[in-house]
Amino acid sequence: MDRLRQTPSQTVGPFFAYSLTAMQYGYAYDSIANHTLIGPDTPGERISVTGRILDGQGAPVPDAIVEIWQADATGTYRTEPISIANHASHEFIGFGRVGTGTQPGAVFRFETIKPGSANPDVAPHINIILLMRGSLRALYTRLYFSDEAANKYDALLNSVSSDRRTTLIASAVPSVGGTTYHLDIHLQGEQETVFFDL
Repeated sequence: MDRLRQTPSQTVGPFFAYSLTAMQYGYAYDSIANHTLIGPDTPGERISVTGRILDGQGAPVPDAIVEIWQADATGTYRTEPISIANHASHEFIGFGRVGTGTQPGAVFRFETIKPGSANPDVAPHINIILLMRGSLRALYTRLYFSDEAANKYDALLNSVSSDRRTTLIASAVPSVGGTTYHLDIHLQGEQETVFFDL
């Protein structure tokens, strides 16, 4: 029997964002993840997380998917499955997903709480996963908070050379209803964000 030869790898196509963030693009499909990770009764400090995904020339990437995964205010990660019914109940989800193609300037935005840390060697942080056209694999990075004293004790953050560490630290901007943390993620160039090989 003849065997089929391996075909070339394909990059993610232009409809990728529409399928994973369908509601954001106006399609009537339910989703277990969106830009809101909290409900009205979720304990913790309310924050917004914003930023852009920038290519090597500094231009915003309009069709990326940004996923975040984080601990709650006590430093505990959610272990129960997420369902649409649970998401509707406004509990802490711990996971969010947005596309960059529906806001002016391709800005992403999440509404969440500032995570805590259950370990003194780990500063509060948010894990970020990027998926986009032209990339054959997901990219992994972290967001740390500029106003967090525990950053100086974080083992992973301090394993990054001091001249690149700032690419992981979001700046705090006071805003109505809480603090907004802003982090632009650079895919290439002089300000390239530190990505982790997982």
